[in-house]
Amino acid sequence: MRKTLSIAIKELRQIVRDRRTLLILLFVPAFFLLLYGYALSFDIRNIALAVEDNDRSSASREVISAFVNSGYFDFVGDIANDAEIVRRLDDGTARAVLVIPAGFGRDVRIARPTSVQLIVNGDNANTATTVVGYAVGLVSAVSARYEAAAGPVAAARPLLTSETRVWYNPELRSTLFLVPGLIAYIAMLTAVVSTALSIVREKEAGTMEQVRMSPVGPLAYVVGKTVPYFLLSLASALAIVGVSMLLFDLPVRGSWWLLILAVALFLVGALAFGVLISTLADTQQVAFQLAVLTSYLPTLMLSGFIFPISSMPAVLQAITYAVPARYFLTVLRGVLLKGVGAAVVWQDLWALVAFAAVVLALASLRLKREWSVSR
Repeated sequence: MRKTLSIAIKELRQIVRDRRTLLILLFVPAFFLLLYGYALSFDIRNIALAVEDNDRSSASREVISAFVNSGYFDFVGDIANDAEIVRRLDDGTARAVLVIPAGFGRDVRIARPTSVQLIVNGDNANTATTVVGYAVGLVSAVSARYEAAAGPVAAARPLLTSETRVWYNPELRSTLFLVPGLIAYIAMLTAVVSTALSIVREKEAGTMEQVRMSPVGPLAYVVGKTVPYFLLSLASALAIVGVSMLLFDLPVRGSWWLLILAVALFLVGALAFGVLISTLADTQQVAFQLAVLTSYLPTLMLSGFIFPISSMPAVLQAITYAVPARYFLTVLRGVLLKGVGAAVVWQDLWALVAFAAVVLALASLRLKREWSVSR
């Protein structure tokens, strides 16, 4: 018993001295708890709702209030015409549009059955299904109030119904929103891990010292190491799109050149991030753990791939602005499903450019410092 206690005390002291192990034991579980606890939520909130009210009556305002006050929808503005509906759904400023027809208030007053239309962005099938369910429930509640007020005059069928149209993915096929997310997930993970491990492998093998003493500069070395992975990752991403078109009927409604540009910009940032990780890690095991922790989890959890960003707490929403997959997914879904052009997604493209530039700068500074110290 005394020997066991001595060994336990010795190991405890060793853990306290080893800050890396202590960090893994204490920080990682807390990090996962916070991340999964807040990001893993199937409750859809803060749905951006635009309204085209062609009646402007007290009855139409009552329906709008039912949506806005439900806690599920956020009113983002009035819409004047059908062209603005297309623009708002394309650029993502509205996820749903409520259209109230002219004469709605009159029909309600005389207890004549009528309906409202809800147009939903279907690029995320799970979210669209939930939004449609919320709308049906709200419209049914308003209809029940109308029927109670009408009394015996009420028609046999509901006085108010909703006509739902789902754009971009009318059948709500999960494949059409999962494939873009898989492209981002696979491209990010493979690019970061392959680049980081490739450079760290040189450190472990001892060949990095020879490279540092050679006439090859840091920039030429990094470019030479990453170009093959860039080409392979680009071919892999485009192959996923091609296979998905054949097997799952994935549409490519936009420009192929815009798609290739978005994939290329995303990969440049991912490869640069792998180089940055290689400057922080001395072993392949540590490099792999850092790559998974900093690329796999954010891409899966904080990019809007599975869980809507609008439903996350404000702190996590702020963090998502530093996740490149957030912008990449917006471009992918816009090009593949909506057929939008660069005029709609240019902000997301510039965000990818900015991420790649910042990470490249940090990786270059770190690498130059390592080479100057070694020489």
